This record gives sequence, C-alpha cells and structure tokens, in this order.
Amino acid sequence: MTEQHANRLIHEQSPYLLQHAHNPVDWMPWGEEAFARARNEDKPIFLSIGYSTCHWCHVMERESFEDDEVAAMLNRSFVSIKVDREERPDVDQFYMSVCQAMNGSGGWPLSVFLTPEKKPFFAGTYFPKSQRYGRPGMLELLASIVNLWTTQREQLIASAGDITKGIQGSARQESVAGGLSEKTLELAYRQLSRAFEPAYGGFSTRPKFPSPHNFLFLLRYAKRSGDTHAIEMIEKTLQNMRMGGIFDQIGFGYHRYSTDERWLVPHFEKMLYDQAMMIMAFAEMFQRTQQTEYATNAREVIEYVLRDMTSPEGGFYSAEDADSEGIEGKFYLWTTEEVRALLSAEEAELFIRVFNLQEDGNFHDEATGETMRTNIPHLSKPLAVLAQDEAMTEEELRARLEPIRRKLFDAREKRVHPLKDDKILTDWNGLMIAALAKTAQALHDHTFGAAAIRACQFALNHLQDENGRLYKRYRNGRAALTGMLDDYAFLVWGLIEAYEYAFDPHLLAAAIDMTETMLAHFWDEENGGLFLSPDDREALPVRAKDAYDGAVPSGNSVAAYNLLRLARMTGNTEWEVKAHQIFDAFAGEVADRPIGNTLMMSALDFSIGPAAEIVIATDANSTAARQMLTVLRSQYLPNAVILWKGNQLAEDLAALAPFTREQTPVNDEATVYVCKDFACQAPLTSAEELQRALTNL
Repeated sequence: MTEQHANRLIHEQSPYLLQHAHNPVDWMPWGEEAFARARNEDKPIFLSIGYSTCHWCHVMERESFEDDEVAAMLNRSFVSIKVDREERPDVDQFYMSVCQAMNGSGGWPLSVFLTPEKKPFFAGTYFPKSQRYGRPGMLELLASIVNLWTTQREQLIASAGDITKGIQGSARQESVAGGLSEKTLELAYRQLSRAFEPAYGGFSTRPKFPSPHNFLFLLRYAKRSGDTHAIEMIEKTLQNMRMGGIFDQIGFGYHRYSTDERWLVPHFEKMLYDQAMMIMAFAEMFQRTQQTEYATNAREVIEYVLRDMTSPEGGFYSAEDADSEGIEGKFYLWTTEEVRALLSAEEAELFIRVFNLQEDGNFHDEATGETMRTNIPHLSKPLAVLAQDEAMTEEELRARLEPIRRKLFDAREKRVHPLKDDKILTDWNGLMIAALAKTAQALHDHTFGAAAIRACQFALNHLQDENGRLYKRYRNGRAALTGMLDDYAFLVWGLIEAYEYAFDPHLLAAAIDMTETMLAHFWDEENGGLFLSPDDREALPVRAKDAYDGAVPSGNSVAAYNLLRLARMTGNTEWEVKAHQIFDAFAGEVADRPIGNTLMMSALDFSIGPAAEIVIATDANSTAARQMLTVLRSQYLPNAVILWKGNQLAEDLAALAPFTREQTPVNDEATVYVCKDFACQAPLTSAEELQRALTNL
C-alpha cells in the first residue's frame, strides 16, 4: 500500500468512511453502483459496518483491512462495502438483527456476507487476520466463503432467502389494542428493581451502560406511585457514575460505558447522545430533589459539550474516539510522576489522595488484566465525605481542587487528542437541543437556552430541504443523506423543549410540520407504528420497525411521547390516537419485558395521566407572569405542557393551538389557566395561587 492509494471512500464525508479511504481494500460506499457491480461480476458482497470511535473497528482495520494479503482476497473475489452505522441506521439495524439471529449476539464491527440482492447468508463481528481467540481469521473465512459461493451457491442463496424470511416474520408485529396499561409501568419498575445492582448502582453487573432513559422513567414512576426506592436507585447510580472513571474528572463528560461493575474502567469514547441523555436526567433530578449536586452535574457535562463538541455554526459533533496515538484511553490517563511534575507538592499529594492515584497505576487492561502503570482519576467516596477526611468543608475542598483540575486540564490539552467525529447528525442534535432547553428551564440559565435556540436555527436552516424533508448528516458545509425516523422524532423533541424555553410559536410550528412529514413518510398504515426508513428510500430486504430503547431511545418511543405532548399543546386529539396506535403496535413485544422500553414507558405514563395543559396569558412580559413561570419551572411536572400567550405572538399561537384564543388575562393581570385530565380549573392570577394549585399535579 502506498500513501497515494485511495479507494472510492475518498469522496465520502463520513469520518469513519474516510478512515478507510486509504486501505488497500477496494471499498465502495453503500449504493446501487456497488450492487450493480456485484451482479455484473457475479460476486458476493462483503459488508462491513462500524463507526469512527469504535475501538474494535480500529483493531480490525489495522489487522485485516490494512493488510495486503486480506485486501487481495477481498478485491479478487468480493465486492466490499463500508457503512457508517450512524449515517445508515436502517442498514445497520437490519443486518445487526441478522447477526443476532444467527449468533445470539452482535456488535461492531459488524461483518456480513450478502448476495448481490442484499440478502445475508453469513454474519459475525470482529475477525482477526488469522485464527485467534477461538475466532476464525479473515483469511480462512474468506477462503471458505469463496469455496461455498463456487461450489454450493444454490444452498447459500436458499439459506439467504430463509434468513430474510425469518427476519421479515419477526419484524411483522401484530397490533394489540390496549395491550399496555398502568400494570405495564408497574412491571417495568419491578424488572428494573430486580436488575438493580445495589453495591454500585446500574442495572447490570458488567459492562455497565449509562442508559439515562431508565432514570427518566423511574422519576416518573416515583411521582406516580410515591415509591422512594425508585429515587434511591437513581441516586445510587448517578452518584457512583459521577465518582467513577466513566466520568472524565478532568475535562468532564461521560465515556460510553464501564467495563467493570464499579464504573471505574471505561470504554473511553465519548458519544454526544450519552451527554444529552445524562444532562436530561440531571436536570429532572434537580427539579425533583432540588439537590444542587444534580445542577452541578448538568453544568459540568454542558461545559464539555459547549467547549469541545459544538461547531462554529451551532450544531453539535458526534463523538470523540477512545484511542489516541493508537492506545485506548491514553489521552485520559495519568502517572503520579506526571501529576507531581505539573503541580506543587501540596497540590499533587491532595490530588493523588482524593482521586486515588497509585504509584503502580490503577488502570488494568480488561483483555489481559495487566496493570498499565497509569491511573484513571476517580473518587472512592462522595466529595462531602472526602472533605471530612481532609478536615475541611466540602466548599473548601471544591475550592482547593478546582485550580488543580484546571492546571491538569490545560496540560492535557497539549497532548495528542483522540479523533473527533465532526459530522453533525440530525437525531443526536435533536437530543442535545432537548437537553439544553430542558436544563435552561430547570436551572433558569439562559446561556444553555441560547445554545439550544442557536442549534434549532442551525437545524432548520441546514438540516432540511425546501420541502421540509430532513437530511441525516451535515459536514464541511454540506448536508446529505435521507433523514430517518430518529432524525424526525428526536429533532421534534428538541423543538418542543426549545418552544417551552423560548415560547416562540415558530418553533412549535416547526415541530408540528416535522411531525406531519414524519407521519406521511414513516407511518405503517397496516399495523401502526413508524418504520425506521421512509417510504421513498431504496429498499432493504425488510423495512424494519423498532421500539427498543437501547443506548439511544427508539424513534417510536420518542415519537409517541412527542405526539402526546403536541396533542395537548394544540388540541389535536388525532395525534393522541396515533400515539396509542404506536403503543398497540409494539404491545406484543413490550408488555412482558418493558425494561427494554423505558422511554416508551415514560410516554405511556404521560398517556395514562394525570396530565395537564398550562397556559400563561399576559398582555406584556410582566414581572408577575415571569414569577409564575419561575414557579412552574421550579417544579417537577413531567406530564404537563406549558404555553405562553403574550400579546405580540398571541395570534401565531392561536393558529397552532386554537383553544388558547379565549384564554386572556383576567382584569389585565397575568393569568394562568390550568387544565388537568380534560377538565379546566378557575384562572389563577398570582404565583401563590399557582403554587397551591400545583400540589394537585
């Protein structure tokens, strides 16, 4: 391989695809050109799916795709296609379901062999160049596939057809009317309680993922039931995550998951969606508990996002890699010698004590168990307890640690940084907009609100075409790729939260228009629910629907939540019907195991109620109206929608929400109208009256 060599991926925008543009493998992007070539040359397809910050994707590239011997076999006997899973979630979802059906598990890199008609006949994940770890090597695997394609092609094609039919059958859900109920919420709570790991929190032993939508559901369940254990599970988990190595103690932000049960050793990549969902969880926990630590936690993660993950145009980048200089975690790890060289003796010893650095290192390689002589800064106790150990107050300890953290951060900035995946994804940006706007409301922080509004403007200006259709990705000044379900659902979520921060009816109008476009192109008329891909996208063997709330919530769960909120905000009850049809569409798979659908459970909680519509009517931006808004935002009201009817934009709002037309200030005073469960209460004209009324919500 020479430096000048480039394959067809050189013309792509995805950082992941560009990482492979100089491989000796003759990669092609997903598209008709590749499939036509496979048909014309009578070759099977090797499909490799991954993403830019995937550690094992990098390993497989170094071992196999940069290897001339492996490349020669692929180029001679296959058409090789590379896909960025973050750009093509529909392609990833279908072929991942194949891998899971064939092997009982999946992951990335995802390696699939297909017929030229896109039908899979073999799937796996990581393969080294030669047989190792009990895994077949790429050289042996490719030779075996070539032999089967040459000598047993009919059986392979028949097998591919059977696999596709099996996936089609499992993807065809029967709608179950009324299949989800308040009992489903109780079951989800019991399943989370059974899965809860009491020593360090979380809902598994190892590895442990953040899964913040679990916290959002538990908060709602606690409000509904009064069950304090739900809050205790959240507190235990959030506290241990904040103390652990999964949290970047120097630069803030959360790594993707913890490889151990203690939240100590992370997989070091940082994903935008994790930051967004964690921010939301902290904001809601602050509203629920009024404990300042959760406000601080939210501010820390936002500081990281606005500092390191925000584009000059106002959109948000996707991820940061786990590796730098070819070593996972190197950017984040410290030796005691490094710390002592950068700090005064007193500062260094305090940092080493508080953050548990060891002379021989505390970072153990998970694959080998070897101690690496480097350290992951982490806390073994809450800061308040550590302050007692240091014979000072918590405030004094924080004041001592902050300049130390800044010195180490400034020094770390001079290191070789992990790769930043600087593509701007519509769906993940929607989540971050929602997180910033929600936190701006909860913390009364207009800096966060301004960032959310700026990102909304970026999305509306750059991530949709002249027909209102969304693009999937923006990079280097260009938007491209057809928007998928998550793009519409997540961006609508962001627009709704942004409206409830700024009360600009144009944001609400954009959410309504986007929802109508989503329903027009993604709705399953036969069984209800929403497909992952639109009706005018090029066809996969199966047009999939999904409701699993994994690392990222599902588009169907978020869409149901949005539809319920928009129905209450606009008075359009047809959208409430659509939300219930989503519940019915997935009831068969959700009813018995709702632990895998906790964002959908939050939507179901809203649907069951009690839910409320709250309208602030004012002739001017009065102090009294702002006081009422402060009262509302200081409460935890997950199932309330809030509208602001000011005189300047009153008609714009009434065009979207006709029921607000008659809701006017009483005696020229700022007035709050509260309607709960389809019944309206008497108008309120003081913050004190509103505070009393909210106790019933």
